Amino acid sequence: MSTPSLARRLGLGDAVFIGLGAMLGAGVFAAFTPAAQAAGAGLLLGLVLAGVVAYANATSSAQLAAVYPTSGGTYVYGREELGEGWGFLAGWGFVIGKTASCAAMALTFAAYVAPAGWERPLAIAAVLALGAVNWFGITRTAQLTRIIVAVVLFCLAVAVIAAGAGAAQGAGSSSVLTTDVFTGGPYGILQSAGLLFFAFAGFARIATMGEEVRDPARIIPRAISLAFLIVVGIYAVVAVAVLAALGPEATAASSDPVAAAAATAGWAWVDPIVRIGAAAASLGALLALIAGVGRTTLAMARARDLPPFLAAVHPRWRVPHRAEAVIVLVVVLLVAFTDLRGAIGFSSFGVLTYYLVANLSAHRQHGDARRYPRWLQVVGAAGCVVLCVTLPWQSVIAGAAVLAIGLLYRVVRLRVTRNG
Repeated sequence: MSTPSLARRLGLGDAVFIGLGAMLGAGVFAAFTPAAQAAGAGLLLGLVLAGVVAYANATSSAQLAAVYPTSGGTYVYGREELGEGWGFLAGWGFVIGKTASCAAMALTFAAYVAPAGWERPLAIAAVLALGAVNWFGITRTAQLTRIIVAVVLFCLAVAVIAAGAGAAQGAGSSSVLTTDVFTGGPYGILQSAGLLFFAFAGFARIATMGEEVRDPARIIPRAISLAFLIVVGIYAVVAVAVLAALGPEATAASSDPVAAAAATAGWAWVDPIVRIGAAAASLGALLALIAGVGRTTLAMARARDLPPFLAAVHPRWRVPHRAEAVIVLVVVLLVAFTDLRGAIGFSSFGVLTYYLVANLSAHRQHGDARRYPRWLQVVGAAGCVVLCVTLPWQSVIAGAAVLAIGLLYRVVRLRVTRNG
């Protein structure tokens, strides 16, 4: 008996907002601190580098998604263009990287709103609640994401205005924006770019939901490009405002740099607004992440690269309910035992691996499938490799180990299947 398919219910606006929800929460409130620790004010150069690599990856994803409008993103693209092994590498990298991102977003949410000592319980509650939202259908996910994005944009606007006022009063050290951007050296800048790439990777959520978008060949490339360009502008404005208000040292030392930068204006009413924005951004990213990882898991399970049990689609709500339930359980465990900075580095490693396969897959396309020049895919692939190997060494070792475990699982499964 065939299982029900996912429903095409998302338009251009829905897809753009899902991408915005995924990207805004992933970086604005979480990634500037470790990037500043790596490169100081050089995080601005790291942001430019991350943006260039991410743009190349976004065009590759858009080109591929127009040809393969189904769930699974680069897992499907790699299988179709390069072979099943490459597809598995991409899918496994995405699943492990974005599962870590789910934990990072839940912990970020709790860091801004939970009373001392209650951070992990509240983060776990958020994971369970948003897992339930995803269970009841993708249109509910899109509707809630629109509300969250609107709240986040308003709160970020308030934070930027306040940080600008603080910088004008001399609270920070705005001269670093023009004179000290090379302090961290080339390696530090590259490391900051790898960490900040974490902030841009949300556009993949649009591609992974290709089976649920109306007219995907037209809508998906447009949605990816629009969401990416909007977020690049937002990140640039916020990064400059934070560094101008705090300076690189205070940014590196702060667990909540956007809130700290806004506080330099001395306006007491700003802090709760910024914290609401951080909480909403984190929840928006977490909501989109659970949806995206669930659909990649569904695609891998359909191809038996993950247990077939996970390939079920709920007959009423038309979502991959078993895959999402397992993901929620794993994220709860990660939230209980991991820290935010480690989750960001590990996530970047997995996601950069995923996009390496995307760029190689897009480079193989020809004829009517091509939408962008091949040199963009070369830039994207090279950038993924460089940013991956310059991440903090702990993240590189952990990421490589978990990728190896996944590949070993696949080898064993293939041998068992062949011998059976």
